[in-house]
Amino acid sequence: MKPALRLVEGEFTVHRLDPSAPIPHTVTGEPHCWIGRTEDELSIVCPSAVEIDGEKRESGWSCLKVVGPLDFELTGILAGIAGVLADAGVAIFALSTFDTDYVLVKAATMPRAVAALREAGYPIG
Repeated sequence: MKPALRLVEGEFTVHRLDPSAPIPHTVTGEPHCWIGRTEDELSIVCPSAVEIDGEKRESGWSCLKVVGPLDFELTGILAGIAGVLADAGVAIFALSTFDTDYVLVKAATMPRAVAALREAGYPIG
């Protein structure tokens, strides 16, 4: 059985900042915010309405949540979703949390993504 997916309200932006940049306080109170820091960059994904002064940004993303929590022993969840979307020509930006996975697709391709996933047997609410 394939996991259920849920549309997350709003539009999201992926930001790239210098790896030494502080985490902007504007994102910490958001209900959906992902922060990743490496030696090469600080990446932040948050609602597009949040202003962040950074090097680069990519706006116009919509989000699907895999309804969880998911057990760490499960395999192939994200790969299955990514494969369906790849076959439909939909690019993704994938994110994971302790409990589940999120898949961002460009808002313009969301109708095609939803149709492909439903056709492949993924329930979407």
